[in-house]
Amino acid sequence: MAQATSDRLGGKFKKIRTKAKAAAVAALRQGAYEIAELQYSLAPVDDGDLRNSIEVTSPGEMTPPYSQPGGRQIAREGQFLITAGNTKVRYAHLVEYGTAPHVNAGQFPGTLNPGTKAQPFFWPGYRALRKRVKSRVTRAINKAVKDGAGG
Repeated sequence: MAQATSDRLGGKFKKIRTKAKAAAVAALRQGAYEIAELQYSLAPVDDGDLRNSIEVTSPGEMTPPYSQPGGRQIAREGQFLITAGNTKVRYAHLVEYGTAPHVNAGQFPGTLNPGTKAQPFFWPGYRALRKRVKSRVTRAINKAVKDGAGG
């Protein structure tokens, strides 16, 4: 008798865990695309290459080469990575943070490079929506737990 109750309870917990995980992943996916869309709208546009390099990498996929932040990596289970940059756009971090004035070397030695002003687009987009995404994930998990416990 106690074993049957334990088995039923274990099955219910497994069902709750499965539903909660699926709900969290769906909410994370939606949040990642919302953040990427905001970053896309905030990115400075010269020829559009930087803006078009912003992308979301889904679990099991690899980020583009030369992408920022973090470089090339594989998204783990339940992880969505938002990056800017690719083989054509290797300067996303220079636009985000700007560059300091410096004396050139190489082809034009001794000339002064005035540097560039920072044009943040990546981190402001993330910071603007992270609380909303976190709240959505929490609500999705709580709803899945309640639905799983009730049914």
